[in-house]
Amino acid sequence: MRTSDFDYYLPPERIAQHPIEPRHNARLLVFNRKSGEMAHRLFYDLPEYLHAGDVLVINQTRVIPARIFGFKPSGGKVEILLLKRESDKVWEALVGGKKVREGTTIQLVDGPYAYVEEALNGARRLIRFETEIEPYLEKQGQMPLPPYIHEVLENPERYQTVFARHSGSAAAPTAGLHFTPELIQILEQKGILFARLTLHVGLDTFAPVNEEDPHQHTIHSEWCELDEETARLINSARAKGGRIIAVGTTSVRTLETAAMNAQSGQVVAPFTGNTRLYILPGFTFRAVDAMITNFHLPRSTLLMLVSAFAGREQILRIYEEAIRREYRFYSFGDAMLIL
Repeated sequence: MRTSDFDYYLPPERIAQHPIEPRHNARLLVFNRKSGEMAHRLFYDLPEYLHAGDVLVINQTRVIPARIFGFKPSGGKVEILLLKRESDKVWEALVGGKKVREGTTIQLVDGPYAYVEEALNGARRLIRFETEIEPYLEKQGQMPLPPYIHEVLENPERYQTVFARHSGSAAAPTAGLHFTPELIQILEQKGILFARLTLHVGLDTFAPVNEEDPHQHTIHSEWCELDEETARLINSARAKGGRIIAVGTTSVRTLETAAMNAQSGQVVAPFTGNTRLYILPGFTFRAVDAMITNFHLPRSTLLMLVSAFAGREQILRIYEEAIRREYRFYSFGDAMLIL
């Protein structure tokens, strides 16, 4: 297996620059792994493919307005993109600016001071703020849209799911962006269950794998939580014949992490902590029966994950067809349902 096995060409015009309105009007490519058949629908048609007792597992994380700006004592501009909270006042961040070394003091625009405690690899820094930074972010922070989105997002809430609750992500769990309160109500009336977990997405989720052998790639760590209530719901539903349908790769990663600690007769066990689970073709899925996901970047760990679930050749065939049919790709793009 080589990283180049997960490469494909995407015409730039296929990268969605803005979200569809309403959310549930995104297109939905439905792929049946057993038959190999594809169907082309709208996301609003999702209930037709689900049965009473099935469980949709959603990620409740909320994207923080994590891009902030400041100045060094010399007057040089600094851009800070918060990645992960380490303690009350300390964050891991990506820092843009010249010579932002360990020991540098940064004056945030209309805000507190920040101090670079440690230079990590590349542009990553460990930064200590003089006060807890969350209140400042609500006033001055900007939404950290992916680098391939070049248009201005007029409504920042469109980069949040309607069920976002727990702040902490540097990027949205994009498969969840297609759900609307109206669609959720229709699903619940049909007897579809919703299970909630949290995984705070890091920006590494967009990083391509640069190593020739994907096994040599160092997977990023992300904090996640699947609590006892969610574990009980999932275990009970599976025992009654319901399918566990992960909404997004973040839910897949959390579910399969929680499945590693499951006891006999369980699908998952409660889990709280960091996961470094790296899913490549050959992985045995223990918890996930079906998956809703967007279309992912070439050579990415996310494309490798969906290839592990549906088969690399099948996924590349599906992507080729999606490009031919002018589906919209990436964060604001269309969705797939893999059954």
